[in-house]
Amino acid sequence: MSVSGRHGGRTVTGISVVICVYTEDRWEDILAAVASVRAQSLAALETLLVVDHNASLLDRLAKEYKETEGVRVLANAGPRGLSAGRNTGIAASGGEIIAFLDDDAVAERDWLRHFAEGYADPRVFAVGGRTMPIWESRRRPAWFPEEFDWVVGCTYKGLPEGRVRVRNVLGGNASFRRSAFEVAGGFATGIGRDGDKRPLGCEETELCIRLTRARPDAILLIDDRAVIHHRVPAARERFHYFRTRTYAEGLSKALVARSVGTDKGLESERRYATRVLPAGVGRGLRDALLARPGGAGRAGAIVAGVVTAAGGYVLGSVRARRAGATFSVVEIAKDAEGGEGAAA
Repeated sequence: MSVSGRHGGRTVTGISVVICVYTEDRWEDILAAVASVRAQSLAALETLLVVDHNASLLDRLAKEYKETEGVRVLANAGPRGLSAGRNTGIAASGGEIIAFLDDDAVAERDWLRHFAEGYADPRVFAVGGRTMPIWESRRRPAWFPEEFDWVVGCTYKGLPEGRVRVRNVLGGNASFRRSAFEVAGGFATGIGRDGDKRPLGCEETELCIRLTRARPDAILLIDDRAVIHHRVPAARERFHYFRTRTYAEGLSKALVARSVGTDKGLESERRYATRVLPAGVGRGLRDALLARPGGAGRAGAIVAGVVTAAGGYVLGSVRARRAGATFSVVEIAKDAEGGEGAAA
């Protein structure tokens, strides 16, 4: 198949979609995610469901999609965790472009089409999109600041709008040219999530920085027309999760800085902390003075988020200096069948 768009007379071919899954608790979400890929206006070459060390879920999904053309169910071939699952999907995929969709999200009909348009330029190595929250309570908690929507895996206030160049894409709604992994390797294990354990992240940030170091001419984009809708369960609407996730982000950022240095590792975060967040606090306090619901709570949550993230970063930095890096980068190599194989 071919995706629309040319640059210099060249057509980009084939998008594989990888969805990493780990729990049967998200069964309906997984089915909805796959259905949204199959309903794309630009058909995917294939959808790969990578199951993270859950034999029961692997068997159930294999039976569900046994006769469904274009959907394959695979076991995570690496250590437990999201990064290894993604690397397994990359290894098994056949597309020139590999897109990643969260297992509790659904993509809008033109999601892949908007991704494909970015790759008409051969300098583009990654294209991300916009992720919108679906709150289980049906409305955003009054205290929850939009500047911290990354806490629930969504696009946050402060990101640039339109189709723009960025330092890194966000992993739950992202795509990469296959050659990006040939140049930079796969996702680093030991940074990102591992099932229901502490909600770490930043594996896509580390990969993107590593990629642009290996290929300084590489362009990474966010196109906010490539939209997915991400479910936010009730437990993640609570302040306890907010505090836990921001702390975990600090721990993850410390590992990223250890890998790529603080200049690149914290480049975007400095702008976010010095411009976006103070403006958010100001809006919250203004709303509080005007007796608007949640204003003081939003201002307080921003301050609390900064403090807990900073605490995680400091502790993570100390641990990294004492113990060294606890993650490794996987090389993506050709296998005998013409796909890709992961090798440490």
